[in-house]
Amino acid sequence: MTAINVVTDLTREGDVALLTIDSPPVNALSADVRNGVRDGVAQAAADPAVKAIVVICAGRTFIAGADIAEFGKPPKGATLPELQSTLEGGPKAVIAAIHGTALGGGFEMALMCHYRVAVPSAKFGFPEIKLGLIPGAGGTQRLPRLSGVENALEVILSGTPFAARQALEWGVVDSLVEEGKLREGALAFARKVIDAHMGLRKIRDLSDKIEAARGRPEIFDKVRRDYARKYRGFEAWQSAMRAVQAAVDLPFDEGMKLERQAFLDLIPTAQSRAQRYVFFAERKVWKIADVADDTPVLPVKKVGVIGAGTMGGGISMNFLNAGIPVTIVETAQAALDRGVATIRRNYDSTAKKGRLTAADVETRMGLLSPGLHLDALSDCDLVIEAVFENMDIKKDVFGKLDKFAKPGAILASNTSYLDIDEIAAATKRPDHVLGMHFFSPANVMRLLEVVRGAKTAKPVIATAMQLAKKIGKVGVLVGVCHGFVGNRMLAQRQREAQKLILEGAMPWDVDRVIYDFGLPMGPFAMSDLAGLDIGWSKETSKSSTIREILCEMDRRGQKTGAGFYDYDEGRNATPSPVVEKIILDFAARKGINRRTISDDEILQRCIYPMINEGAKILAEGKAQRASDIDIVWINGYGWPIYRGGPMFYADLIGLDKVLATLRQFEATMGEDFKPAPLLEKLVAENKHFQDL
Repeated sequence: MTAINVVTDLTREGDVALLTIDSPPVNALSADVRNGVRDGVAQAAADPAVKAIVVICAGRTFIAGADIAEFGKPPKGATLPELQSTLEGGPKAVIAAIHGTALGGGFEMALMCHYRVAVPSAKFGFPEIKLGLIPGAGGTQRLPRLSGVENALEVILSGTPFAARQALEWGVVDSLVEEGKLREGALAFARKVIDAHMGLRKIRDLSDKIEAARGRPEIFDKVRRDYARKYRGFEAWQSAMRAVQAAVDLPFDEGMKLERQAFLDLIPTAQSRAQRYVFFAERKVWKIADVADDTPVLPVKKVGVIGAGTMGGGISMNFLNAGIPVTIVETAQAALDRGVATIRRNYDSTAKKGRLTAADVETRMGLLSPGLHLDALSDCDLVIEAVFENMDIKKDVFGKLDKFAKPGAILASNTSYLDIDEIAAATKRPDHVLGMHFFSPANVMRLLEVVRGAKTAKPVIATAMQLAKKIGKVGVLVGVCHGFVGNRMLAQRQREAQKLILEGAMPWDVDRVIYDFGLPMGPFAMSDLAGLDIGWSKETSKSSTIREILCEMDRRGQKTGAGFYDYDEGRNATPSPVVEKIILDFAARKGINRRTISDDEILQRCIYPMINEGAKILAEGKAQRASDIDIVWINGYGWPIYRGGPMFYADLIGLDKVLATLRQFEATMGEDFKPAPLLEKLVAENKHFQDL
């Protein structure tokens, strides 16, 4: 065995050289790996006893992607074009032997080889689009030549990996070998290449599958239509489209130049910087400063849920999907039956779309046990309360639950706003109480705010975070305060939105600005969707706000066909002349002199107070880091990932600009805009939220 460098070794099995990459944890295509491949293949190619070369990886995977930490930094080590010259342009057949995942630059390197073999469990893909990038080392040029243009576009634009059997069907891999015997299978294939004089099969020379797309612009037109909604506001996907179209229309080398330039142009963009930031931020959320990775976790083999409404049912589905039995409890049989029926209906709907089998549905429903009394929860390891958002009701539930839940069971509240410490005080086990704030619909939304109480034990926190990962959520640890992180910041935006429509804007003006910024809907469209009557009481309503007036008129949102907007039978919204008159009359009664409000002011007044509140949250220690706040907003509220979250966005536009604007608003509109001391401190020290 010859050590090429710290991560690659070269051995010889007869006339086949075996270059092994060993760079834990995922063999990322770092400078050391690139150097090792270049030098190892060159050394094997120079050995007259070697007739073919196998490139294989140690550990749990093939090369799982580029080393993202190198992006935007001065280049070092062998370049990918150098690897292409060494692998594809060398004199001897190179076979990539693939297990685990071959993603991004790793997949591109495999495509530079003359042949590919894989185990059936292997996966392939180009996730670059999720980082605001496109493949930059021939992925957009080589894959279409093997898979066809439509399949290549789906892989590149979705960023979703595809399986080895699909790769074999498309011709992306040349052979599947027995699971667990990749080395033996790859060596056998290499000897077949030698014995059968198969030669050097260069993907760059293949053209039949791209020729089928020439003169058919409708292929690209259809894909643009299909992806237009998904990638609204994103930049990279259009670059990917142009690169694949270049594979069809241009000679290979020209297509490569276009692709490489597009890749390099995207790296410094704000969008790609934001998306790469989010990639790392999602990995940081699991790290808790004072809860060590080896903190013991509590076994959770059965979960209880109190409340079979929309939230309770959705929460239950998360655990059923993960194979964890759930006991769901309601106070009345009709409500319980309705909740269970809704869960089944949701699963049946998923099955009709082909995402579950009938057997899967029955397996999940078989894990669900309905009950009408809290004693049905006595054998649960975790009980999540999902009842009405009222402190007295929640304290009553927890006080009773404390008597029925077994010793050591974790008690969690799904509250959106309320004080977890006050709820915990209703029990004799405050160390085993915390918040688990799911977002609606709970079986769909990725975010889970894990709310740490003053007395919550570290193993309980570790258990909740581990469970979040197990049920496919992004768990973010937050502290106790009204609204925690997400809703506390949302309240700032909602306050300004309500003020804006009295001062001169209309609801559809505010919504348009927020939608154009990249969020899925504006505050008024969101209110109509949720229902304006949430938390509204007919008995206490006094026409004191626009919302109260609309509810009194039975304009309660989409469900009544009218709210801030008018809705047709398909729930399509149009601006409402009725609402416009209500707003104008209300402003006149309040003595408000309406004025023209610019889009810039709307955006700043909705977003900058959120940033300011985020600074207060950080100063109070209610979030661990600024990036955690951003992950909350991206996964819970639809903040556009290409803007990186409100705190990243603030760093991007400049904290000095945010501070100056807040001071200007404070001078003209009052205390609501008083800058947070942390924001002032960061500006004075020329620092960013990311520096904290």
